[in-house]
Amino acid sequence: MGHFQAGDVTLHYEIYGEGTPVLLFAPGGMRSAISFWDSSPWNPITALASDFQVIAMDQRNAGTSLAPIEADHNWDTYTDDHLALLDHLQVERCHILGGCIGGAFAFNLLKRAPKRVIAAVIQQSIGLDNNRQAFYDMFDGWASEQQLNQPPLTKATLRQFRSNLYDQDFVFSATEAEVLSCQHPLLVLMGQDLYHPESISRGISAAPQAVLIEDWKDDPGATAGQVIGFLKSHSHI
Repeated sequence: MGHFQAGDVTLHYEIYGEGTPVLLFAPGGMRSAISFWDSSPWNPITALASDFQVIAMDQRNAGTSLAPIEADHNWDTYTDDHLALLDHLQVERCHILGGCIGGAFAFNLLKRAPKRVIAAVIQQSIGLDNNRQAFYDMFDGWASEQQLNQPPLTKATLRQFRSNLYDQDFVFSATEAEVLSCQHPLLVLMGQDLYHPESISRGISAAPQAVLIEDWKDDPGATAGQVIGFLKSHSHI
């Protein structure tokens, strides 16, 4: 368990196990924090720690991580945090596993720093399919809490930040063309609800080295085994 300070950003992270590093991006929308893995259909922290070094983190302004919010912040702002944490931990390359909003985090990291990523597990990624208002509403609920925590924060700043995140297409941080150009091995655990549309998971699974698992929620033990096998098969890269 630790806190990493980078300028005016404080990131909470936890490390479990040893081996090839796996950086986790938790579900929970704007509240993406380590605790959300406890209510996930399976918990990658407990499932992977016997075979890998698992790095879990609270995203900025979620859990116990803190950071200012500016109107020009966007997906790159989060990716800057991820790269800073990897640098702090002296992790040159790692696997990544992202659930929900973690899919957007994962694809932005793959775009920005492809050489830092070995392979990625994308668990029911968020994405656009006639549901933009749902993401606005989710963001606005979180934003109201941030205004209480950071009184100088204005609605205009939060509105622009929301636009920077959720006025984009496909997985919000990457276009469909960008996802389909991804050459990394991808294991896609399919989504099937409002925030995690099946169409998005199937779209991601069309990437050159992607494999789709449809019924991964039915048997958490089997899913853990498939994820472990996938990550081990690429850990030599």
